[in-house]
Amino acid sequence: MLSWFRKKSKVEVLKERYTLLMKKSYETALKDITKSEKVHHQADKLFREIKYLTFQHGDK
Repeated sequence: MLSWFRKKSKVEVLKERYTLLMKKSYETALKDITKSEKVHHQADKLFREIKYLTFQHGDK
C-alpha cells in the first residue's frame, strides 16, 4: 500500500515509457513499417539513456 505513494525514479519512468514504445512499435509494424521504425528509434534513444543512467548510478 505504501508503494502507491512512492515517487518513481527517473529510470523507472523511462523503463515504463520504453516498454510502451516498443509495444507500440511492434503493433504498428504490421500496418506501417516507416512509422514503426520511427517509434523504435525513439525507444532506442530511451534505452541508451536508461543504460547511461544505470551505469552512472552504479559508480556511486
